[in-house]
Amino acid sequence: MSAEQGGFLERLVFRRSLKRWRKAAREAKASELGILREQRQQARALKTELDALIYVAESHLALPMIGSTAFFKPRGADWSWRPELWRGPLDRPGMSSVKSKTMLGNEVTLFHDCAHSELTLRQVRNRREADLAPFGLRMDVFRFYGSFLSLVIDLPDAAVQGLKRQHLIRVDTIVEMEKPLEIFARLNIKHGPNTEQIVRELPLRESEILVEFDLAYTKLNEKRVEKAWIDLIFEGPEMNMVTLRDVTFSRLPRAEL
Repeated sequence: MSAEQGGFLERLVFRRSLKRWRKAAREAKASELGILREQRQQARALKTELDALIYVAESHLALPMIGSTAFFKPRGADWSWRPELWRGPLDRPGMSSVKSKTMLGNEVTLFHDCAHSELTLRQVRNRREADLAPFGLRMDVFRFYGSFLSLVIDLPDAAVQGLKRQHLIRVDTIVEMEKPLEIFARLNIKHGPNTEQIVRELPLRESEILVEFDLAYTKLNEKRVEKAWIDLIFEGPEMNMVTLRDVTFSRLPRAEL
C-alpha cells in the first residue's frame, strides 16, 4: 500500500470515529444505562491516550518548550532548578476562592489568614519570545481581609545536599503586576531543631529581579541540614493582579572574604 493510500484510509477512519463519538455524545441523555456505561469506559480509555498525545505534541510544537530548564545560571553554580509549576502543565491549572494551604503541584503552597478568600490562581502559558519558562503563575487578589499572603516553594533534596556556609543561594524572578507592591523572599533552612531564616526584598523596579542569600552570616550546622524552602511574601496585595512569569534557583560557592 502506498503512503498516499495509507494516509487516505487513516483520514477516513478518523472521520468515521469522530462521527461516531459525536453521535454518542448527542444521544447520551437518551441512551440506555448499560450502553452509556460501556461508552463511558471506552471514552475514558480513549481520553487517556489522547491526553498523552496532546502533552507530547505541545512539548514539541509550543515555545518555550514544556519541561524546559533553560535559564541563566551563574558561573560556578553547583546546583540550579526551576520548580515544576513553571516547567510543565498542572493537572489543575486554575482555582478560585483559594483556601490557605492549597497546593499547586507538588512544590508550591499558598498560605494566608483570610476567613473569606477572594483570591484566584491560574497557571498561564508563557508565549513571549523573551520567556524561557514554559508557564507562569497568575494571582488575582480582590478584597483581602488577612494580615499575610505568601507562596511557599519547597526546595528539592539536591538543594541541601552538601550545603555549606560558604554557599550563596540565588533566586531569579520575572514579575508583572497591575500596580506596585512589595514582595519579600525568605529563605528557611532547617538544621536539627533549629531553622535559619534570611529575608530579602525583591528589587521589583530593577531590570533584573534577583536576590542572593549569603549563608556565611548564619549559624548553619552543616552536618544537620534537613530541608529548605522559600517564602514569597506579598505586602499589600489587595485589588491587584500579579504574574510570576518565572522563578528559578541556583547555588554557588561565595567568594572568599
